[in-house]
Formats: sequence, structure tokens, C-alpha cells
Amino acid sequence: MNRAFVFPGQGAQTIGMGQALAQAYPTAKAVFDEVDEALGENLSGLIWEGDQDTLTLTENAQPALMATSLAALRALEAEGVDISRAGGFVAGHSLGEYSALAAAGALSIADTARLLRIRGLAMQKAVPVGVGAMAAILGLDYEAARAVAVEAAQGEVCQAANDNDPGQVVVSGHKAAVERAVELAKAKGAKRAVILPVSAPFHCALMAPAAEAMAAALAEVSFAAPVVPLVANVRASAVQDPDEIRALLIEQVTGAVRWRESVLYMAAEGVTEAWEIGAGKALSGMIRRIDREMTCRAVGTPDDVKGAAEAFASA
Repeated sequence: MNRAFVFPGQGAQTIGMGQALAQAYPTAKAVFDEVDEALGENLSGLIWEGDQDTLTLTENAQPALMATSLAALRALEAEGVDISRAGGFVAGHSLGEYSALAAAGALSIADTARLLRIRGLAMQKAVPVGVGAMAAILGLDYEAARAVAVEAAQGEVCQAANDNDPGQVVVSGHKAAVERAVELAKAKGAKRAVILPVSAPFHCALMAPAAEAMAAALAEVSFAAPVVPLVANVRASAVQDPDEIRALLIEQVTGAVRWRESVLYMAAEGVTEAWEIGAGKALSGMIRRIDREMTCRAVGTPDDVKGAAEAFASA
């Protein structure tokens, strides 16, 4: 199958996301209701009418983005799109991996919401505010950026955390080490190197306490095999075995998001179309920079859903 469904990660959140979908599709509204019930709070109220800073808190952004992605998917299903027949792979960027697994039936929406709340809180708690940082390095390839991180560490943690596309790598670790990496990257010819406005240093060894918390949480949840294979962040290849997926989700907390390699893997497996399901278009931009031959369309509004359904019907 030449299609992949991809799911965005943190940073895509905006007030009002998914509201038009919930108004247009009862099945989309039901996703937000289910997430509210699973968390025992009115998260949908925050998503649609709340404060951007509160929504951006990791513990809120993670389940909120998953809810928006699954609402968009349910809307697509209401228009006759069946992911088990229409897709060859699912993949997600960081927390988006959980959205991908829920979309492919490996996890229930309620369990996914609870896991992401635990994940968000655990990641925030793992490192005191101000101790860690992340920085985007633009214009160096992955190997060059990784070498910068290694050189900048100087006994502290500094790792390549997100290999997003050929010209964008994010490094993560202790604040001073990440600041050194920014200066080193500039000296080595990076177009830009900037500290990111994030609340914790994700996807590096400093997240070990969060990985322990997720190991305990994931052990309590039942997994099914996804209806289409997941291209896992830390492996950049396909997996369908539930126990393997569980282990990879634990590894993902401290491991790098190998997004560029994941897209190249899907392309090598014959994927020519990627559909970004949920908020924003960040992954679409990355995919275009990774593989110019792969088309990518975002599905986040009722109009997007109608257009996508027409495209699937005529394929």
C-alpha cells in the first residue's frame, strides 16, 4: 500500500483545534468526550476556549493533540475511509506515536489519553525547570549535529534528540551543554542554532525517571497488534508485535526520534502519499524536505476531511 498516516507531536497545539471537526462529526465529538471522561476533566474546554500557555503545558498538550488527531481520523472514517484498507503504515512524531497506535487499534483512546497524561507529567517532573534545554540546529546533517552534541557534552548530557529532516536536528540535555552546542554548531557552519521554548529536555538520558514511570504505566495497559504496521521512532522500521511496541515506547522517552529515517524507510517500502492527521502541518513540511517525491496532505478541518475522502474514493 502506497499510503502512510502520520500524526503530529508537541508544538502543533493551538486553541480551537478540532472544534470544527467536533461540530461537524458526532464521531469526532465522541473522541473529545471520551478523553474528557478518561482524564476526569474538561480538557476539550481548554482546547477550544482556554489559554494557550495552559494548553502548551506538556501534560495537557500531549492528550490534547492525540484527541485532535483521533477526532480527525474518526471524521475520515465517517466519510468511508478505513485505515486498515487505506493505509500501509502509521507513524507519529514523539507523542504522535501514541496517536498512531490508537488510530491503528493497538490502544483504546481512553488508555492512550491516560498514558499521555502520565507521560507528560513524568517528563516534566524528570528534570527541574531550568536544568535542561533543547535547541534546533538548522543546516547541519544528522551526523554533524550528533558530533556537535558529543563535543558539547563535556561530562554533561547532550544528545541528538530529533532527526527531523535533512537540515533540522534538535539536541537535548543539560542547559549549559546545549548552550555550548548552539555556539559550536554556529562555528561549524550551521545556518541557525536556537534554544527552543520547551519546558524540559525531551528524548535524552535526563528523561530516565520518566522512562521508568512509563514502563510501570505501560505494563498496566493492554495492547493489540495494530491493524497496519507502526514505523517506530527509535527504530525507524515497522513493528506490529504488541510486546515489542510496549518496549519501544519505553525506549522512546530517552531515545532519539528518527523521523528522517522513518520517512525514508516508508519511501523505500513503496509509500508515495503521506496524510498528516490532526493539528498543524509541521510533519508535511518535514516530509517534503526528506523526500520530494512523496506527496503530503494535512487533515485537520472538515474541509480537509471531505477533500481527503474524495481523494481516497477516486484512487
